[in-house]
Amino acid sequence: MLIKAKTLKGYSLHSLDGEIGKVEEFYFDDRHWTIRYLVANTGTWLTGRQVLISPYALGDVDEKERQIDVALTKKKIEDSPALTSDKPVSRQFEDNYYGYYGWPGYYCGGLYGWGYYPYIERDSEKWMRPTHGEKSWDPHLRSTHDVSGRNVQATDGDIGHIEDFLIDDETWAIRYFIIDTRNWWPGKKILISPQWIERVSWSERRVFINLTREAIKQSPEYVEESQTTRDFEAKLHHHYNRKGYWVEELAIGQTRPMHK
Repeated sequence: MLIKAKTLKGYSLHSLDGEIGKVEEFYFDDRHWTIRYLVANTGTWLTGRQVLISPYALGDVDEKERQIDVALTKKKIEDSPALTSDKPVSRQFEDNYYGYYGWPGYYCGGLYGWGYYPYIERDSEKWMRPTHGEKSWDPHLRSTHDVSGRNVQATDGDIGHIEDFLIDDETWAIRYFIIDTRNWWPGKKILISPQWIERVSWSERRVFINLTREAIKQSPEYVEESQTTRDFEAKLHHHYNRKGYWVEELAIGQTRPMHK
């Protein structure tokens, strides 16, 4: 299921022994464009620190009840490595964090968003370790809050700004940016895949995509979340003559795991 980041904001987070807070925002990396942490607003429970929950611990997303299951206890979360609210997520913190929970670091080898897998592998017996000579990489994490509003530029001019993100709640990959084109194409919204990004200038707060304005203008219009069926996605990718992300995932023989 594809769901907007702003829709998820405010969802209740239910741990194994009670509610721990609500969804505030997300951190994602700008290499695989995958959510690495959910940032929880815990109210007065754990003040002065960012409470980060890895997708490894996230279970079902219940749209009706507006809640997300978290397969951790409150005690486990409270004792996890602390990150003060005014500091960025460092590689040292991530090493400590993943070591504490005993999960394989997504940055420790492999070609896909979750190392050796395009989906989160929760069965520890299947976890693969980096082979000799295989290097890990240093992720650069960005927040969905900070990236919202960034300008987007086609090969021949501006097209609008990032309004939101469509997140796959099983892989936790960002499948699309929702682009508001009100200053160029009034009243229209479109979807742009991160795979179509040519480069990002974080200092200029600008995202460059290798598509023309005319091609974008002729693309299927995005209206709402319920519209993003596989048929709609296929039409969108066909319009740009691009392969869908699902083609590669099927090619390597991976199927979507069921949440436990």
